[in-house]
Amino acid sequence: MQQPTSSSSVAIIGGGPSGLMAAEVLAAVGVAVTVYDAMPSVGRKFLLAGVGGMNITHAEAKADFLSRYREREAELSVLLQDFDADQLREWVHGLGVETFVGSSGKVFPREMKAAPLLRAWLSRLREGGVQFRVRHRWLGWAAHGALRFSTPDGESEVQHAAVLLALGGGSWKKLGSDGSWLPLLSEQGVAVRPLLPANCGFDCNWSAHFADKFAGQPLKTVTLEFTDLAGNTVRKTGECVVTHYGVEGNLIYAFSAALRDTLLAQGSATCYLDLLSQKSAEQVLSEVAHPRGSRSLSSHLQSRLNLKGVRAGLLRECLSKEAFTDMSALAAGIKRLPLTVYATRPIDEAISTAGGVRFEAVDERLMLKALPGVFCAGEMLDWEAPTGGYLLTACLASGRAAGLGMLDWLGLERAV
Repeated sequence: MQQPTSSSSVAIIGGGPSGLMAAEVLAAVGVAVTVYDAMPSVGRKFLLAGVGGMNITHAEAKADFLSRYREREAELSVLLQDFDADQLREWVHGLGVETFVGSSGKVFPREMKAAPLLRAWLSRLREGGVQFRVRHRWLGWAAHGALRFSTPDGESEVQHAAVLLALGGGSWKKLGSDGSWLPLLSEQGVAVRPLLPANCGFDCNWSAHFADKFAGQPLKTVTLEFTDLAGNTVRKTGECVVTHYGVEGNLIYAFSAALRDTLLAQGSATCYLDLLSQKSAEQVLSEVAHPRGSRSLSSHLQSRLNLKGVRAGLLRECLSKEAFTDMSALAAGIKRLPLTVYATRPIDEAISTAGGVRFEAVDERLMLKALPGVFCAGEMLDWEAPTGGYLLTACLASGRAAGLGMLDWLGLERAV
């Protein structure tokens, strides 16, 4: 990598939120910025995330917010000092997009869509002089240090004084994040961790009868309990969906990191579902033990507890036959149903990924220690977070931090 000068141009490889945020920081002080992306347009995963309602960030207390980053809380706390949830909302407002806080604390654009925000952002970047080169897939470095790209016109090489890699993780490769950068960095002596699915579904080895009958059925207002490898027990109420292969949905995503880590260590992981979280264990036992006369047990459970459909099916699927002859055991199963998962879904189905460039491989500016002048930001760094706005917030914050780090490398002052 050539030594920087104040007039040098920079390359940003990856047109997702972290790359675009870094481009904004750099362009604000007149740096010549070129954003390269393998896809025909930038921000594709960003747009997909907004299909069901664009969750920008979360309005919960700062300490709770930071805890969502688990073992990387310390590293992300540093990045979020300069660009936290409140500052992110102000930044969005600066693009002419209003936001509001939903009942769960999630923050959304007023129109609930990502496209208006992205359009306004790209317009501002282009007005600031940022250049975009799409259909440019990064291939690594040439022998003399130039960046190599595969383009519609063949392979090309370009030289920049500084480079930001913002290539995302390994999920949803059809949108551009395929993790192909991992061996390219490993070959350069950069410490990396393998990519793993995060915010993903899990396989449960359902019987064919259960899968065929209940696949696609939602489980609303259920409570999931899980004890992780460190002995920490967490209970959370929410919604999930039974799929043909297992379980999926926001409640499962909230536990996916702990479930995945236990799977990797033990081969399976068992969590517990409270199918009637609005009723106490004593109430459930009283209703289950109530004389049922000539009614079938299924009719009895439906009549006394409104337990039917997929919930009743789960009882049959996850409890032993003996439990249905012991009313105490059956009542206990309703309140604490063992649900065992055996595998994560494929990484390409995951919402995000864990693993990537270790924080130990970058300095305080997010520059790779093994490759001076090369920076990393976004999901390709080794951190993960649940859904709820935490992923986007950290991607934007890390992109901003990397952009500031590049200014420092170039010997330039940040914009006021």
